[in-house]
Amino acid sequence: MTPGMKINTWATTAANQPLAPYVIERREVGPKDVLIEILFSGICHSDIHQARGEWGNSRFPMVPGHEIVGRVTRVGAEVKNFKVGDTAGVGCMVDSCRTCINCAEGNEQFCEAGCAFTYNSTEMDRKTPTQGGYGTHVVVTEHFVVKVPEGIELSAAAPLLCAGVTTYSPLRQWNCKKGDRVGVVGLGGLGHMAVKLAAAMGAEVTMLSTSRSKEADAKRLGATSFELTTDRGTYKKLKGQFNLIIDTVSAPHDFDDSLSLLRPYGAMVIVGAPTQPSKVGAFSLITGNRRLAGSSIGNMRETQEMLDFCAKHHLGADVEVIAAKQINEAYERIIKNDVRYRFVIDARTFTA
Repeated sequence: MTPGMKINTWATTAANQPLAPYVIERREVGPKDVLIEILFSGICHSDIHQARGEWGNSRFPMVPGHEIVGRVTRVGAEVKNFKVGDTAGVGCMVDSCRTCINCAEGNEQFCEAGCAFTYNSTEMDRKTPTQGGYGTHVVVTEHFVVKVPEGIELSAAAPLLCAGVTTYSPLRQWNCKKGDRVGVVGLGGLGHMAVKLAAAMGAEVTMLSTSRSKEADAKRLGATSFELTTDRGTYKKLKGQFNLIIDTVSAPHDFDDSLSLLRPYGAMVIVGAPTQPSKVGAFSLITGNRRLAGSSIGNMRETQEMLDFCAKHHLGADVEVIAAKQINEAYERIIKNDVRYRFVIDARTFTA
């Protein structure tokens, strides 16, 4: 990669170090590249795991951030779909091989060569480190840039590039539609988007939570009912009721309880990532031909489709906008579940 511009970011240099101002060099804009001036960058819980080395694959120095919204300021000579001034977004990926069967089918996230993630990864040359959106600018190949349509507040759009598509994708995969009964387990960054999106698709949404304090928010977001998962009576009351359950919880918990709430041929889709294996009994699946599945981030087509859907329905994430100097504090608050429901960094403060 040829040298390019030096930009201001916030980065961590080791797993035991806080994030702090750090200057990196972005590559020069190539013929198929788009230069984006970042306006807002969301904080995902996975940023914390990676920055603190909790998943065992962290590369330092690291600039986190894969929920990026900004303004196009330069395009390469071969760029066809973006022009200077467009509002654009970048999510979890910045490249893939584009030639394997999965890429050819439009599932870049499952690239057989391994896609290039937005940070803590490498470009497809497998040498050049990628650095994320906690900064003022990013350069990305056009295929992995999406248009942010009018109708979404830009700060509220940033988390859609991860939390939005991560919940939209399984709802579409399992054909969520008007009249379906959908349960959402956990009301956090992912869960609050699952509620909003399922309700906008016409489903009757039930929030399944450990905390009664979330009930008013769940109903404001679009849930028609709220049930406590700490109450054993909930499982008797709701047994066999749901067509689909979206499980967003990242803490270890028992899948069998939630599976019992599915109708025959219903599906429970895991989008949270518990750090320990969860118990699943064979009869929880055999009884009623129930499905237990996982869903990763969406592909680029789904990501654009999700943004267009959100704009049509005037949906965005519930966010708290912060300055760069508050990032370390925000990390601690996320761990304590003290945010409703996503932190977003004002990128102007990376140079303050």
